[in-house]
Amino acid sequence: MFTSIITSSEISLSDFLICCGSAALCGLIISLCYSFKNRYSKNFVSTLILLPVIVQSVIMMVNGNIGTGVAVLGAFSLVRFRSAPGSSKEIADIFLAMAVGLATGMGYIMFAFVMTACVCILMLILSAVNFGGAKENQMELKIVVPEDLDFEGAFDDILEEYTSLHDLRITRTTNMGSLYELRYDIAMKKEKSSKDMIDNIRTRNGNLTVSCSRVLTLPEEL
Repeated sequence: MFTSIITSSEISLSDFLICCGSAALCGLIISLCYSFKNRYSKNFVSTLILLPVIVQSVIMMVNGNIGTGVAVLGAFSLVRFRSAPGSSKEIADIFLAMAVGLATGMGYIMFAFVMTACVCILMLILSAVNFGGAKENQMELKIVVPEDLDFEGAFDDILEEYTSLHDLRITRTTNMGSLYELRYDIAMKKEKSSKDMIDNIRTRNGNLTVSCSRVLTLPEEL
């Protein structure tokens, strides 16, 4: 089943066109999978289509030549220093596109399609079930306190009453050192109200700013 259509050292025009078309089609599938329920740019989704074709062409050009392969490897390594950092999902799709290019460049057309289908289906399933995403009751709590307040443990009893989990993640100064900002990762209890919790906290921090928001994952985080 997974056999190469390239049977000789000399590549025919028909084999080259079949590999190019297959690589482009797999790249299109990867691009559509990436753009499903995701923010994307026109340049990136276009790159996902072109990248398998480019890698496939390079692999066919090398065609067993070790010296040329080492030179191509060095050229690919230089591309990294000219590229902006991307999210983990973007990196995964780029690796998939390159793997498709390698497979089609070696003539394993069926393998490239099966690999593309399996990985894309797995990506869609993980996206549908929100695997690894923040739970609905997980929130970020920010409390601003005056510099003369001993905030160590000052809000623990309130957080224990309203949350099932709380962890002080960041403590930093703000407003030119006249205030402190505390950032907690919390999980609200289902029967508790975030408004009541904030009202209780305000009685202890001098009615300074208190905010409670959903946990967001930044696009650039890996």
